[in-house]
Amino acid sequence: MTSITASTALASGRVQLVNVRQRSLLVAKLRVYLVAALFTFIGVVSLCRIAWLGVAGDGSEHAAAGDGQAPRGEIVDRNGVPLARAFPAYSLWFNPRALGDGPALVKSPAEVAAALLRIFPDEDLARLTAKLASGKPQYLRRRIMPEDANRIHALGEPALEFPRENERYYPQGSMAAHVLGYVSADGRGHVGMEQVYDKQLTDPATRGTPAMLSLDTRVQGALEDELMRGIQMSAAKGAAGIVLDVDSGEIVALASLPSFNPNLIDQENVSNIFNRVSNQVYELGSTFKPISIAAAIDAGVVTDMSRRYPSGAPLHIGGFEIHDSHNFGASLNIPEALIHSSNIVTAQVADQLGGVRLKRVMESLGMNARPQIELPAKGFPLWPRGEKGQWARITTMTVSYGHGLAVTPLHLASAYAALVNGGIWRPATLRRLAPGQIPAGRRVFKASTSARMRQLLRMIVADGTGKKADAVGYRVGGKTGSAEKPGAGGYRKTSLIATFAAAFPMDRPRYVVIAMLDEPQGTQATSGQRTAAWNAAPIVGRVVPRIGPLLGVMPDATRDIDISDLSPLVANGDGE
Repeated sequence: MTSITASTALASGRVQLVNVRQRSLLVAKLRVYLVAALFTFIGVVSLCRIAWLGVAGDGSEHAAAGDGQAPRGEIVDRNGVPLARAFPAYSLWFNPRALGDGPALVKSPAEVAAALLRIFPDEDLARLTAKLASGKPQYLRRRIMPEDANRIHALGEPALEFPRENERYYPQGSMAAHVLGYVSADGRGHVGMEQVYDKQLTDPATRGTPAMLSLDTRVQGALEDELMRGIQMSAAKGAAGIVLDVDSGEIVALASLPSFNPNLIDQENVSNIFNRVSNQVYELGSTFKPISIAAAIDAGVVTDMSRRYPSGAPLHIGGFEIHDSHNFGASLNIPEALIHSSNIVTAQVADQLGGVRLKRVMESLGMNARPQIELPAKGFPLWPRGEKGQWARITTMTVSYGHGLAVTPLHLASAYAALVNGGIWRPATLRRLAPGQIPAGRRVFKASTSARMRQLLRMIVADGTGKKADAVGYRVGGKTGSAEKPGAGGYRKTSLIATFAAAFPMDRPRYVVIAMLDEPQGTQATSGQRTAAWNAAPIVGRVVPRIGPLLGVMPDATRDIDISDLSPLVANGDGE
């Protein structure tokens, strides 16, 4: 019995020990589950809070304005050089709830504002004081330096915070600003390609791939530099310029001066954002003469380059008088008329061509519609209406030499590309195109007409008003244009738009170059002259040698376009 009892007791003790161990393991498991559940709960709550803040914000501009925003995609030039990119930066944010329900600031708003003014002397004391006294969460300043953040931290004001954000940065400064545009504080693109590419640059699926433009920063820099030099030499109000690929329509450079710095858009004069190239229309004067002559050649109105037209006296059409800047003699043939820039002869040719045919050519060149370009702001031409859509005789004649029809410099660039590339008009583009993406375009001129115009444009530079655009070895061809600006009561004789429209090399045209000056003055640097022959043409003459080698066009003084059949017809001389 004793042994049985002892065995039973021993077995019972083992059972109890096993039960104790099971209970201990169960309690341990429960504690683990409880801790895991607690962490899971905390994690879920945190994720929900993050999601809520991401959707609804925290009731302040700061949460909505980009703290932790994904970086905006890059914009690069045709060679991959960055033009616009995102970078992390500090901002100065006022958080009046940093101290809970107590006062927003340790010191008074006026004292804190005065301290901030010592760090940022360009700020406005009254504005800062008002913001700090408002009790409203808001930015006090965007994009501050780390050393400035340290100085602000030393003020001992918890309500002054420094969120890290993705800011937009333009490493080239003001270069190509009118092409790029800018990004506002809310992260949206404005004005230029920042606006055009806004969806692509902010879409998570595409922002990793840079938006590539047709621009070449090297060419852009050279163009802007020479345009600015032209402004300084002629005391002009502003300038515009374009370099355009004649075979694809790609814009390699586009400049409107004065420019603005998209890095400092809040401090810039907003009037400089206006784009003279694509948004402002001008009467571009004698640069239209080659277009009109090409239309007449194409239509069979001009077949003999030696035919002479009366030029010794002004034309009287109704109550209007058409005259030249100088008397170039009793008569001129077509090459001489272009070399001397004769309004009288061009008007006679247009009169023979007729308004219907000249109007049709201008329409084919897109002169009656906004320019085709990706930029949001595009100027609408001042297009002559006429009775029942037909141009009057005087309208046809004045349009032929660039008066009575106002277009943008971009219209002119595309027209000159068609004039020299074999006769095909293509829309201009700021997107880099692969060979298979080049549009077919539409034929405006016969290939033979284009070949003849290449000769005539080269003669204008070699022997006429475009001499100062002649860059040795680059076979430049082009045409000057100096048009009076319209104003109250008629044209203002003291205000000119001076333009030179060119292409090079004329034996195989690759690029159109347009240089335009707004209200140039006669200065010592321009020999007291205000016309394009003295100010716009020299700009092209300096630009072409700078950009030619960059674009694969090397100077060659042993080559030129053959003009031997036209040279005997011309007596050298200048005009405008």
